[in-house]
Amino acid sequence: MDVYQLNRQAWDIQSSSGESPWAQPVDAETIQAARDGSWQVILTPTLPVPREWFGELDGATVLGLASGGGQQVPTLAAAGAKVISLDASPEQLAKDQSTAKAFDLDVSTVLGDMADLSQFEAESFDLIFHPVSNLFCSDIQPVWHHCARILKPGGRLLSGFMNPDFYLFDHEAIEQGESLEVKFELPFRDTDHLSELDIRARINQGWALEFSHSLDAQIGGQLAAGLVVHGFYEDRWDNEATPLNQYMPTSMATLAIKPGT
Repeated sequence: MDVYQLNRQAWDIQSSSGESPWAQPVDAETIQAARDGSWQVILTPTLPVPREWFGELDGATVLGLASGGGQQVPTLAAAGAKVISLDASPEQLAKDQSTAKAFDLDVSTVLGDMADLSQFEAESFDLIFHPVSNLFCSDIQPVWHHCARILKPGGRLLSGFMNPDFYLFDHEAIEQGESLEVKFELPFRDTDHLSELDIRARINQGWALEFSHSLDAQIGGQLAAGLVVHGFYEDRWDNEATPLNQYMPTSMATLAIKPGT
């Protein structure tokens, strides 16, 4: 089963529907504010990333990793960065492209897999911006190792990811009125619980296949790749998105830096 291709299809459908909150390009007011130095972006559903996590952004070479959709990438470019956006979805990349063209921003786009950054040379980026998206990747260790390789010494990786405990629960059943009860063993993999027919139906509805990753894989994986974690925060979502929001943070973010100067 080619999870990458299936998830590309799902995200194209979700993006083209116009309903996804992660596929709504920013407006002219947001771009002008970023050019004036007043900007914020998110790695997780609600909390803005601390500005000090970015270091010097003006003139920095930035990779938007699985960050398409016309939101973070154009904003960072308007703030002065030179941004390459890599995403699996042509539809999401098209929104980065059209927003960049509309506002004359320094953005280029690359269609690709977040777990294979071999096309980029070593030590070529000052910063990688990687919002919650590695839940769509079955194995995240290659992500961290590629990020560590392509960052310059002193470069920064800003990443968001789901709380693994989110996947203890059957969220589709909860939406249908069932109680909030632990159902799945971790790590969770959609491919372990869905038939091929169910997977196709899910993709056709615009919902990508998801995989949970332990904190050992998320944070420990960054450390094993040679990065040093310098910052961390948790975030909640909203009660409409998930009833778990009432009980626990559903996502988190890290700032990791590659040693060196």
